[in-house]
Parts: sequence; structure tokens; C-alpha cells
Amino acid sequence: MLARRGYALVDGALATELERRGRDLGTALWSAAVLADDPDAIRAVHDDYLEAGADIVIGATYQASFEGFAAAGIDHDRACALMQRAVDLALAACRDHGGADDGPLAAAGIGPYGAMLANGAEYTGDYGVGEAELMRFHRERLALLSASGADLLAIETIPSAAEAAVLAALLDEADGPGAWLSFSCRDGARLNDGSAIGSVVRALAAVRRIAAFGVNCTHPRFVESLIGEIRAAAPEADVVVYPNLGEPWNPRTRRFEPAPGSEPFEALAVRWYQAGARLIGGCCRTTPAHIAAVGRRLDRVTRRGG
Repeated sequence: MLARRGYALVDGALATELERRGRDLGTALWSAAVLADDPDAIRAVHDDYLEAGADIVIGATYQASFEGFAAAGIDHDRACALMQRAVDLALAACRDHGGADDGPLAAAGIGPYGAMLANGAEYTGDYGVGEAELMRFHRERLALLSASGADLLAIETIPSAAEAAVLAALLDEADGPGAWLSFSCRDGARLNDGSAIGSVVRALAAVRRIAAFGVNCTHPRFVESLIGEIRAAAPEADVVVYPNLGEPWNPRTRRFEPAPGSEPFEALAVRWYQAGARLIGGCCRTTPAHIAAVGRRLDRVTRRGG
């Protein structure tokens, strides 16, 4: 895919689109709740991103966990079925939007421990638990999604060095599809827990199943610097970036609003490509329109060899 197009276009926010279409995501399960009661809504979002040109769509399992489903009254077997449904929805959408050998790819999303807590801890890494609990939490879900038929794993929004090391160790335990490991970051050099991203990536660069490192759910202004840190630490790995839109929240209007003087998202994406990222998309607040605009701009850049 990268050889054919010069880059791969990752999809944008799922929850943003579900909310825009009238879904109430105000529960601890967030978008994972829709898997149970309206899977067609998730499929429709995947379809829209693929129509916008996405090469990779991420299934609705970021917030899905056995603990989260149990708290909502969903038993273990049903939780397994819902996570498999998420992957199947993404795979079916990809199958219907491309050829068998060169069509788009479906990724199984794997969020951090903090996503299950539903208290914002994924943006700090301050969970109050140790390595053993993180291993227990991630092991079965990662094994299930590795065996789900997904083309790859999107391990995303990881805020701490400790959780990244646990996930890397679990990837090394068994065979399965390749993965990207994407961090949430507080600035242009550090994860949200304060760890230097270069040191974390360097320590994990030899993990066999990690094909790319990157950042997501991070302010766009930090991304270019973070790409440089990742490339210096793991020059052989691909770099994936899908930051949020970077909009500040206005408490008076109760809306996200464009930051004064901010560049269009697609213009920033060109800078990320030129800095060395090759898998590029969006996270919170980005839409199919943003992804389509990014694809148009990057196509112009890659056609002229810029």
C-alpha cells in the first residue's frame, strides 16, 4: 500500500461521527455501546471514511473491554461476540470498498487501561495499578483481537512507558497480525506520563510484531517534533500519526472552536508527511471531510515527489 500510494490514509474519529448522527455516547462504554444496539451505525461510519479515501479503518473496540462490558451487564461470551462484531464490521466495509488483494485494511483498535476507567486517565497514565494488573487486563483482549481476522492491530492512545512495555511483551507472547503502537503525548517529546518518547520507542524497536510507532489523540502542534523523535529512535519503523483536531473548548458557547491562527488540518498533514510520517489520519473531532481533504493534499504532494 505504501509503495503504491506513497502513504496510507487512516480514518478519522468514530465517536464524533456517531454523535453527529444523533447517538448519545454518554456512557462508560462510549462508542462500544453502539456495537450492541446499532451496529449498522458503525458500519455506516466505516463506509463514509472509505468513500472519503481511507486506506485503513479502525474497528470500534477502543473502549471495549471485558470489565467495561461486565459493568454494563454484558457477560463474557457476549463481550467476545461484540468485539468480534466490531472487527467483522470493519472487514466487511473494507471488502465492499476494494479488491481482495489491494483493498483497504481493517485494524482492530486496542485502547489503554485508562479507557476502561472512563475518568480521563488515558491522558495521564496515572492508573494506580502495577504491571501484573495491566498484563491481566490486556492479555485476553489482545489475544482475542489478534485471532479476529483483523488485518492489523491499532494499539492506540497509550500514555505511559509502563503500559507500552506490557503491551509489547504481550505481542511477543504469540503470533498474530502486525501492530502499530501509538502514544498520547503532552508535548513534542514526551508521553502523557512524562516519559521521553524516543527512549520508549528505542526500547521497543526490536519487538517483532510492531511495524510502526506513532502518536494519536495529541494536539497537532506537537506532531512534527514527535515524528522526529520517533524516526531518530527507530529509523526502520514506519510512523503513524492521527492527532485530534486541536480545537479548544469554549465554556461560554459549550462548543469546540477553531484555534486562532491554526493551519487547516490537511496543510498540517503535508508537514507530517514531509517530516517522515507515512500513515496519516485523524482522531477526536476529525470527520470524513477532513480525511478526504488530507488525501487530496497528500496525493498532490506525492505525485510531484514533494
